[in-house]
Amino acid sequence: MNKVSVMEEIDALTDIYCTDCLVIRDLRKTRGKTGAHLFCIKQCTVGEQLQFLGKELMKVKDGME
Repeated sequence: MNKVSVMEEIDALTDIYCTDCLVIRDLRKTRGKTGAHLFCIKQCTVGEQLQFLGKELMKVKDGME
Protein backbone atom coordinates (compact mmCIF):
# COMPACT_ATOMS: atom_id res chain seq x y z
CA MET A 1 0.00 0.00 0.00
CA ASN A 2 1.14 3.52 -0.68
CA LYS A 3 0.22 6.72 1.17
CA VAL A 4 -2.22 7.92 -1.45
CA SER A 5 -4.23 4.70 -1.49
CA VAL A 6 -4.35 4.59 2.32
CA MET A 7 -5.50 8.21 2.50
CA GLU A 8 -8.13 7.57 -0.18
CA GLU A 9 -9.42 4.59 1.80
CA ILE A 10 -9.58 6.68 4.99
CA ASP A 11 -11.48 9.42 3.14
CA ALA A 12 -13.89 6.90 1.67
CA LEU A 13 -14.61 5.32 5.06
CA THR A 14 -15.26 8.65 6.75
CA ASP A 15 -17.42 9.88 3.86
CA ILE A 16 -19.52 6.71 3.77
CA TYR A 17 -19.88 5.91 7.46
CA CYS A 18 -18.89 8.85 9.66
CA THR A 19 -20.27 11.97 8.00
CA ASP A 20 -23.95 11.23 8.62
CA CYS A 21 -23.56 8.80 11.53
CA LEU A 22 -26.72 8.87 13.63
CA VAL A 23 -25.00 7.10 16.53
CA ILE A 24 -22.35 9.79 16.81
CA ARG A 25 -24.97 12.52 16.58
CA ASP A 26 -26.96 10.97 19.44
CA LEU A 27 -23.88 10.30 21.56
CA ARG A 28 -22.76 13.92 21.22
CA LYS A 29 -26.10 14.97 22.71
CA THR A 30 -26.02 12.45 25.55
CA ARG A 31 -22.30 12.00 26.34
CA GLY A 32 -20.77 15.10 24.80
CA LYS A 33 -18.09 15.34 22.16
CA THR A 34 -15.48 13.48 24.20
CA GLY A 35 -17.83 10.59 25.00
CA ALA A 36 -18.79 10.27 21.35
CA HIS A 37 -15.13 10.31 20.33
CA LEU A 38 -14.31 7.58 22.85
CA PHE A 39 -17.10 5.44 21.39
CA CYS A 40 -15.60 5.83 17.92
CA ILE A 41 -12.13 4.89 19.14
CA LYS A 42 -13.01 1.96 21.39
CA GLN A 43 -16.29 0.43 20.18
CA CYS A 44 -17.02 1.36 16.57
CA THR A 45 -15.82 -1.10 13.93
CA VAL A 46 -15.27 1.73 11.47
CA GLY A 47 -13.14 3.50 14.08
CA GLU A 48 -11.08 0.34 14.50
CA GLN A 49 -10.55 0.18 10.74
CA LEU A 50 -9.53 3.85 10.68
CA GLN A 51 -7.00 3.21 13.45
CA PHE A 52 -5.58 0.28 11.49
CA LEU A 53 -5.27 2.43 8.36
CA GLY A 54 -3.61 5.19 10.38
CA LYS A 55 -1.01 2.73 11.61
CA GLU A 56 -0.47 1.51 8.04
CA LEU A 57 -0.03 5.11 6.94
CA MET A 58 2.71 5.58 9.52
CA LYS A 59 4.56 2.51 8.17
CA VAL A 60 4.71 3.85 4.61
CA LYS A 61 7.73 5.92 3.62
CA ASP A 62 7.36 9.70 3.81
CA GLY A 63 7.48 10.21 0.04
CA MET A 64 4.22 10.17 -1.89
CA GLU A 65 4.41 6.97 -3.90
